[in-house]
Amino acid sequence: MVRDALEFGNLLDDLPDASGTEILDTLLARKGLRVERIVSHGQATPEGEWYDQDEDEWVLVLAGNTEILMESETSPRRLSAGDFLFLPARCRHRVTRTAPDEPTVWLAVHMEPVTQ
Repeated sequence: MVRDALEFGNLLDDLPDASGTEILDTLLARKGLRVERIVSHGQATPEGEWYDQDEDEWVLVLAGNTEILMESETSPRRLSAGDFLFLPARCRHRVTRTAPDEPTVWLAVHMEPVTQ
């Protein structure tokens, strides 16, 4: 679902069933900025695959938990409700797990990287 802007609501209300596949809703889109709600339920990045994005991404876990592995690190970072992580553009990373017994709800903010 894509919206120009979500004016009011609760990101934890009426969660879609993500047990079969991760669900992504764009909540706000502007030039150089995109805000998404992601609902996961036991998904992980396929083995051997990495995200390698052109944009910076800031994620906040609103509910559930996940583990994210950066290619430059040896152990995944565990994120639970309230935890956030900044992923700069070109930071190769993968989701090694999301909670299998409850939805993991993310708020993801994608933005153009700052050039210096």
